[in-house]
Amino acid sequence: MGIFVLDGGFFTTVQDLGRWGVQKDGVPVSGVMDDFASRLANFLVGNEANEAVLEITMLGPTLRFEIGTVVAICGGEFSGKLNDQSVPLWQPFMVQPGDILAIGACRIGYRGYVAVSGGLHVPPLMNSRSTYTKAAIGGFYGRPLQKDDELSLRPAPCLPEWPPSWGIAFSMRQYINSQEKVIRAVEGPDFHTFTKESIEHFFTEVYEVTTQSDRMGYRLRGQKLQRSVDQEIVSEAVTFGTVQVPASGDPIVLMADRQTTGGYPRIAQVLAVDLPILAQARPGDRIRFQPSSWQEAQRLYIQREREMMYSRAIIRQKWREINGANRFKL
Repeated sequence: MGIFVLDGGFFTTVQDLGRWGVQKDGVPVSGVMDDFASRLANFLVGNEANEAVLEITMLGPTLRFEIGTVVAICGGEFSGKLNDQSVPLWQPFMVQPGDILAIGACRIGYRGYVAVSGGLHVPPLMNSRSTYTKAAIGGFYGRPLQKDDELSLRPAPCLPEWPPSWGIAFSMRQYINSQEKVIRAVEGPDFHTFTKESIEHFFTEVYEVTTQSDRMGYRLRGQKLQRSVDQEIVSEAVTFGTVQVPASGDPIVLMADRQTTGGYPRIAQVLAVDLPILAQARPGDRIRFQPSSWQEAQRLYIQREREMMYSRAIIRQKWREINGANRFKL
């Protein structure tokens, strides 16, 4: 028993932090697009960061819970109702057997993450529960959720007698709000093979996310970029946030379902701390790249991880306080 899917939404998949260690075999990492939101959602319900969650895109699913548990929804500003009553975002809430959670359209941002206490019980493939739909592997039969699917849940560590009252500070969610998103990037391996004009355009012009964007990559529309040299590129390793430029001159930012190698020149690499901002961009949103350095990238990453671990420690203390008060039902 666990969750019965009444409506799968637009594109709802099971994801965790990714299928690492098999890129050498040509297997994409996949995993969540916004690891910041997904990790916090897991922490809120008492899970470790890598527990499988539901990643929802643009329009969420309608789910009937067959058992009582604790749920948290983080990420974009989705409308959500539990038995026709609004539920909070970025805060855990309780569900009882028979409750129906309906997650509607996303008003701000693009993706949300539904974490359930204990996690989703789907078989791991190559040490990950992430869905890679292009090869139909992982997650729930390698595909998005559909009507009448049934998801099993792993046992919840504990259930409080009353709804938890804590949540994530509003200041930590601000990265989702802006329609013109500033994305910091460092020079890529092929940066200096582009013309000076193209390099200037890349860091000054505004690019639009096109409708030809998906979990594999964001195709951008804007000032065309040209190289100063005419030579073939040997396929080399790429990663989340690598900015490639094909012959059309329109940049492509590689995302969670990216291939393991690429043959297009790599003009830049998006900073890890800004990947969640990028993950919440929807078609029509505007992106402006801002130059950064590897030193700043490292500093900002360490700062974010410290903030993440601080939030995790506070949430865990809240759960321990409830446990110490003997408010748990096993």
